[in-house]
Amino acid sequence: MAIIKTGENLEVFANGLRFENPFILASAPPTATGDLIRNAFEAGWAGAVTKTIKDEGVINSNVTPRFSVMWSGNSVIGFENIEMVSEKPIDYWLKEIKDIKQEFPEKILIASVMGAAGIESWQSISSKVTEAGADAVELNFSCPNGVTAQGLGLAIGQDNEIIKAITKGVKEVVKIPVIVKLTPNVTNISLAAKAAIDGGADSICAINTVLGLIGIDIETLNPLPDVGGYSTYGGLSGACVKPIGLRCVADIARTIKTLPNNGHEISIHAVGGVSTWKDTIEYIAVGANVVQICTEVMLKGVSIIGKLKSGLAAYMKRKKINALSDICGAALPKLTVHNQLSRKYKTSARIDYSKCKSCKNCITICRESAGDAIYAMGNIIAIDTDKCYGCTLCSYICPTRAIYITGHYEHD
Repeated sequence: MAIIKTGENLEVFANGLRFENPFILASAPPTATGDLIRNAFEAGWAGAVTKTIKDEGVINSNVTPRFSVMWSGNSVIGFENIEMVSEKPIDYWLKEIKDIKQEFPEKILIASVMGAAGIESWQSISSKVTEAGADAVELNFSCPNGVTAQGLGLAIGQDNEIIKAITKGVKEVVKIPVIVKLTPNVTNISLAAKAAIDGGADSICAINTVLGLIGIDIETLNPLPDVGGYSTYGGLSGACVKPIGLRCVADIARTIKTLPNNGHEISIHAVGGVSTWKDTIEYIAVGANVVQICTEVMLKGVSIIGKLKSGLAAYMKRKKINALSDICGAALPKLTVHNQLSRKYKTSARIDYSKCKSCKNCITICRESAGDAIYAMGNIIAIDTDKCYGCTLCSYICPTRAIYITGHYEHD
């Protein structure tokens, strides 16, 4: 038997499905056609979720433009879209699912679906994609764009009873794993996850986009994206939503741990701001099994899979990790409530003078927003340790990263 070295084994297992690596294309424009999915599979992606396949009763009509972005320097850190679900008819997708699975039997093809009003509609479309050969079905209870007014997407994801009822109905008619995609636009996503699990969900996918308004054109005062002078709230994605995604996935993972297993494995598909392999590690550390990626692919193309896999493999080799399951949920026991955080752990700022350019930016910021602990002695920047209360702000605003933080526990 071949010996697999650390860093060589990127495969993960979830609900009986084998993913050759943890990277899946999320349901979005990069999976809008069968050929786009084929291209991704050839590039090395382990799986893909089709753009949401709608029941014929779902009203679907796109506008132009439908995208707008938020910049940080030359980088896009926020991406808003008001695009609706797939414009392709059901018959198109049924043929594509069948053909793609014949061409790429080792890849995982997940069908994202949206039924119209009534459980029967969800059962019907889920049964059809199952018969076509999909490996799993993802119930879209979270799209914020256009369908909410029809009582679908986000509207379902905000009603736990409906989440449970539709999930239960679909589970009654399909044998493949059922994934429920949840919205972050709720007070408590853990309750929504529990409702889905009570309905029989095999997996929770979180998060879908965050409902937002990305900006206003200050020359015209028109909201963005500007559709002939008007706009609407849309789904915000990209790097800026990762903290929300991490919190939601952590909450869901902790909820799953409190529920009776009864031999029913519940996996987590993490989505939201995954741009690099490092983001993947973070999501796995809070309980995710696989990650779905959309926005970064829209900005840079499916070829990013090469760096995702190589970076992840190198990390696993360096950390001597045999399988990603070994670190799944590793960060969860370290999350606690605020009043249980140690008051004896103290941090303080230090300066690496080989990097310091004496710009004095830190002096201004510390004086105006912190403890007024940083001062200048000529061209030398110094820290008054009696005034420094370890907030760490200075280390983040230093342009040369010359300020670093040390920490220690105080003894009684």
